Amino acid sequence: MDFVMIRIQEATSVKDFATIAGLADTIWREHYIPIIGKPQVDYMLEKFQSAAAIGAQSHSGSLYFLLLEDGEAAGYFAVENQGENLFLSKIYVLKSHRGRGLARAAMDRIRQLARQWGCQRIALTVNKDNTASIAAYQRMGFIKGEGTIKDIGDGFIMDDYRMTLDIQ
Repeated sequence: MDFVMIRIQEATSVKDFATIAGLADTIWREHYIPIIGKPQVDYMLEKFQSAAAIGAQSHSGSLYFLLLEDGEAAGYFAVENQGENLFLSKIYVLKSHRGRGLARAAMDRIRQLARQWGCQRIALTVNKDNTASIAAYQRMGFIKGEGTIKDIGDGFIMDDYRMTLDIQ
């Protein structure tokens, strides 16, 4: 097995936000078009995952992190401190870099942040039809909770499950 150097870097610059937007464009088109369709993916990428949108979210309290494998941007995640909950709003790894420990490293850092902030649990939402991600979260110990439907504008909705992981 090859040794892989994984590094997690907080995204703070316009360049970082552009890198994340590029990752999002690749990952979301591959993963979400079969689940929610191209029109909604196009809309969500522009509204929520463009460099400008990421920068605005970052300035409003969301923390974005780049996942680097051997110095190459291979994924990202974003979190928000919501008091008792650390909300994991995004966690994505390029398909070509999956299975190499990046998501595990990200979850270790997310747990560390949750403890540092005094959060009691990690919470996230996941599309109800995203069965592979739901199964992956359950393997990590997340419990699937209630469904939520959120209007995100332009005639689109997010039809998700809320999932939580207690911090121990």
